Amino acid sequence: MNIKMKIKLAIGLPVLLLALLVSCEKKYQSPGQYEEDLFADERQEGKAYIMDEEECFDGSELVLASSEVKLADSSKGRGKAFFLYKVRSGKILKTVRDSTLDMPMMFLSPHKLKLKEDSMYLYLKKLDGYRFIAKERNLKYQWLRGASVYSVKKK
Repeated sequence: MNIKMKIKLAIGLPVLLLALLVSCEKKYQSPGQYEEDLFADERQEGKAYIMDEEECFDGSELVLASSEVKLADSSKGRGKAFFLYKVRSGKILKTVRDSTLDMPMMFLSPHKLKLKEDSMYLYLKKLDGYRFIAKERNLKYQWLRGASVYSVKKK
């Protein structure tokens, strides 16, 4: 082989291999391109379910009617936020566990409640979790999830 042929081969072979690699490049295809949402019509993002008064009453372990409810304390900083409410007095409308209740009492809510000026219903269930704060503050109840604050209707 002569020198001209060796030079052409030395230059042409890498160029040919480079052209072959570039032409065979595979584009990355994300797995999301192949996903199919089977429950798209059932999902309602950004909309929380709020129970009506009857559902709240049926789902609660303790229902009180009170006009003396105020925010006593709230958490800030690390962990889940929670709010402690103090009830000075109230009328027991439904109870599953206790037949009598010592007043004033406190309950916990994972979100801030929009308290009414007049008498309102308090839908409570047995406290689940929060054992350190429960022991420290003598808490037994928490706000029913999905319940709203409803005013007591005058009959």
